[in-house]
Amino acid sequence: MKTKFIQFTAVLIFLTASVFAQQSPVFAPDQQAIRGYDPVAYFTDSKPVKGKSDLTYTWQDVTWSFASQANLDAFKANPEKYAPQYGGYCAYGLSEGHKAPTDPDAFTIVDDKLYLNYNPKVKTLWSKDRDARIKTADGNWPKLKDAKGE
Repeated sequence: MKTKFIQFTAVLIFLTASVFAQQSPVFAPDQQAIRGYDPVAYFTDSKPVKGKSDLTYTWQDVTWSFASQANLDAFKANPEKYAPQYGGYCAYGLSEGHKAPTDPDAFTIVDDKLYLNYNPKVKTLWSKDRDARIKTADGNWPKLKDAKGE
């Protein structure tokens, strides 16, 4: 009986944490934006770069990690410039009317804005009609921002 209670409690805690994490306007598994990748590096290095655990900054109630002090300083000075669109949720998913997680390797920069997608295959689909999908996702984001994600 004690084992079932412990299992039930663990499942309940996991489900509760999942619901609250997915309602966040920022996709941040384990409270780490972009799964711990440096948002500024997408612009400066043109690729995803893992952030360092000793170079972090809390913004929008989640932790953002950086590969260098210069990148951290740049983000602090203008987080909206470097943060991914739609809180880091999948741009394709938002264009389809729902939140979805993202892969840091499935990214695109369009008009100095960072967009992330679920995976490289979804990024390819998104890229085929990118401008229309951005417009649709921009319209969907205000109503989905605080909704539960997948």
